[in-house]
Amino acid sequence: MTRGPTLPAHRLPYLPTPLDAFNAAPADEARALLLRCLRSLRWSRRIADHRPYPDLDSLLAAADEAAYDLSPTDLSEALAGESLPELPADTYSAAHTALAAAHAAYESRFGHAFVVYLGDARPNEAIDHTLEGIRSRLTNDPEEERVVAAEQLRRVARSRLATYLRGAGQCPSAAPPRGATSHNAPAVGS
Repeated sequence: MTRGPTLPAHRLPYLPTPLDAFNAAPADEARALLLRCLRSLRWSRRIADHRPYPDLDSLLAAADEAAYDLSPTDLSEALAGESLPELPADTYSAAHTALAAAHAAYESRFGHAFVVYLGDARPNEAIDHTLEGIRSRLTNDPEEERVVAAEQLRRVARSRLATYLRGAGQCPSAAPPRGATSHNAPAVGS
């Protein structure tokens, strides 16, 4: 039995990636997305103004570099946009009380919300990891804590940006991805 000629391979149309959409977005839309990941106007402008990025790794490297270059004022602005989100409904009340008390003590001492990257913590360990972090960092002097907070904020922002640009959904603003951000997602419109 002989076969007829083979048909040419069917090619799927090119579908733009979230990075393509970010690169092509108007500057104000790109900056708005970036501000949901880290609340610094200077950081968001710097990253948006250097588009297009050839790949996600290049964009994340630029985001890291811009985060390392935050001035004290920029860092204060970014930290002011962070807050503790709601805990899961099934969290026992003692955890709510302990986290609220620890966060209040931290905020009283340092003047800003506690920021911690939770990408390495299992979801069921996130509250314990957060409480442990607050308690251990309360012993830092204010300048040392700003350095630690800046690094944690950089990691959180990188995770938020990567989550969005990998197509996993919206940049975390009201609902951070499980285990990938701080307990400090910025409020929408802040």
